[in-house]
Amino acid sequence: MGKRGMDRADNPFFEGVYDIVAAIPVGRVISYGRIAAMLGHPRAARLVGRAMRVCPDALPWHRVVMKDGTVTGGAYAMLRRRMLEEENVGFLTDGRVNMAVHAWDG
Repeated sequence: MGKRGMDRADNPFFEGVYDIVAAIPVGRVISYGRIAAMLGHPRAARLVGRAMRVCPDALPWHRVVMKDGTVTGGAYAMLRRRMLEEENVGFLTDGRVNMAVHAWDG
């Protein structure tokens, strides 16, 4: 993949990311890397992150986490955690999502 168009929310890779995110069930999470792998680009987790920074508001964006279950998002991290808790997503004592229970493989 070239860099041309990679920051645009309407490129095919971003659209693929959004299709996967739209399908994540309530109470489940997926990692950036898993989304990249599902799209045939296993080393493109950061590009998935870029897509998520400009994703449509209607998507369950809060269900995408780091592969170790860390909830990212800067100022939105606490909001994301609250939204996940409302969906009964369980957390480990160190604050990460319990991926063994809540990871969705697509």
